Amino acid sequence: MDAAEFRKRGKEMVDYVADYLEKIDKRQVLPDVEPGYLRPLIPDCAPQDPESFEDVFKDIEKIIMPGVTHWHSPYFFAYFPSASSFPALLADMLCSGIGCVGFSWAASPACTELETVMLDWLGKIIDLPKEFLAGKDGQGGGVIQGSASEATLVSLLAARTKTVKRVQAEKPELSQADIMGRLVAYTSDQAHSSVERAALIGGVKMKNVSSDDKFTVCGSALQKVLDEDKAAGLIPFFFCATLGTTSCCSFDKLLELGPICNKENIWMHIDAAYAGSAFICPEFRHLLNGVEFADSFNFNPHKWLLVNFDCSAMWVKKRSDLTGAFKLDPLYLQHHHQESGLVTDYRHWQIPLGRRFRSLKLWFVLRLYGVKGLQEHIRKHVRLSHQFEHLVLQDERFEICAEVVLGLVCFRLKGSNELNKALLKSINEAKKIHLVPCHLREKFVLRFAICSRTVESTHVEFAWQHISQLATNLLKTWEQNHHQQ
Repeated sequence: MDAAEFRKRGKEMVDYVADYLEKIDKRQVLPDVEPGYLRPLIPDCAPQDPESFEDVFKDIEKIIMPGVTHWHSPYFFAYFPSASSFPALLADMLCSGIGCVGFSWAASPACTELETVMLDWLGKIIDLPKEFLAGKDGQGGGVIQGSASEATLVSLLAARTKTVKRVQAEKPELSQADIMGRLVAYTSDQAHSSVERAALIGGVKMKNVSSDDKFTVCGSALQKVLDEDKAAGLIPFFFCATLGTTSCCSFDKLLELGPICNKENIWMHIDAAYAGSAFICPEFRHLLNGVEFADSFNFNPHKWLLVNFDCSAMWVKKRSDLTGAFKLDPLYLQHHHQESGLVTDYRHWQIPLGRRFRSLKLWFVLRLYGVKGLQEHIRKHVRLSHQFEHLVLQDERFEICAEVVLGLVCFRLKGSNELNKALLKSINEAKKIHLVPCHLREKFVLRFAICSRTVESTHVEFAWQHISQLATNLLKTWEQNHHQQ
């Protein structure tokens, strides 16, 4: 394919993607395929001779689309939103076109410098304390990671290195292995599974701290576990607080937890993967109060801020804590500006060496929507979640299971877990909308998350009518079976 054909085919592909997104509501949100559907549809081996673009293009609808779950459909209410917007798609195209691998400043100065400035822009929009900003001479700063899971892992590994060095300085008789065996990390029993996974990868113990009746961790619960573990000779070193848990969007009490972590010399990381985008709205910013005590903070613009995957924003108060854990400088990666003090080499802030020019997406989206446009997007989703909550509350067969703060509603039929499992099964088998469940204590709960950029009040209304009708049908057969037994 030469440049001339690329121009032609590129325009066709842009049209295809625009049509796909514009008419996505006409497609069934969940695919009708069984595992292994794709293999019989394509040859066993790659072609020896080139094929035509027309043939490849035709196969998109024939082979790929039948197996796609349409995350951007206005009938997709599962997981959390996965952001997408036309400005972000255009920026991604430019990123692929430039095709740089921005592991160091010298590898592409614009790639590094735009990222530093965009993370400062974003930090200022959510009113992060200025210690987290790079500025011209700050000690902190932001970096784009691939996902919140990576940000948690990177902060845990940095905390581990920092603690091992500190304890070795205090107690030179202890070997690194002695210290590592005694390290303990902590998180809420409501935290995302990726937090526990970070400890698995980091080779340290992780303990869950019990959450209260609102599914949040408070200071006294953390202090109790720390006191027990220290008495047993363990070394607490890391706590991951969650703002906006995956199950029910609950918020850990940073203002109680932060001072404890600071006093006990524990690294506090805040995972606000979903909820963080809402902090651009002044009315939700109070949920971030206490961030001033944290060592690192992360949220995903690729969830709720119209920047398509992957773009996970992470800030640290002291970037030397990260680079101290990950820095290796072979000759072939060195460059003559690296000691200037003005230069960031982001390879020292992350797990992989290579990185894409992801800050272009933030730059395009922040400029083409403006803060006000992004705030309106968040507020609309929150309004729609309260609309759904209101509909649920009007039906006495159902109950709301957690406070609705942002764009997530946790609800269920009053009755057994089996009944609710049957309801969810009938919802997802009908394939008109898509939901996923969670467990809140011993209850099986349905999650309704406002996800799509194009979702409107009518889609929420349709979803509720559909759920309500399926519930009516289910309760009839359920009662009949019950009487027969």
